[in-house]
Amino acid sequence: MTPDLILDCRGMRCPLPVIHLARRITEVPVGGIVRVLADDPAARTDIPAWCRLKSHEHLDSDGTAHDVRRSN
Repeated sequence: MTPDLILDCRGMRCPLPVIHLARRITEVPVGGIVRVLADDPAARTDIPAWCRLKSHEHLDSDGTAHDVRRSN
């Protein structure tokens, strides 16, 4: 799957990757995909939790790349 937006948050400590995602997700259309590159281990739990809280879909994670589909 090809993301509509890639956010390079590598080297940032949480909660910064989630903050960047929250600020920029509206740049993609509903149904669009944002890929967040984050190497902070806390992002593995923080990004899916934020998605559940905000009703977006956490699609996949390989440990450093987190794909989020905008739902609203």
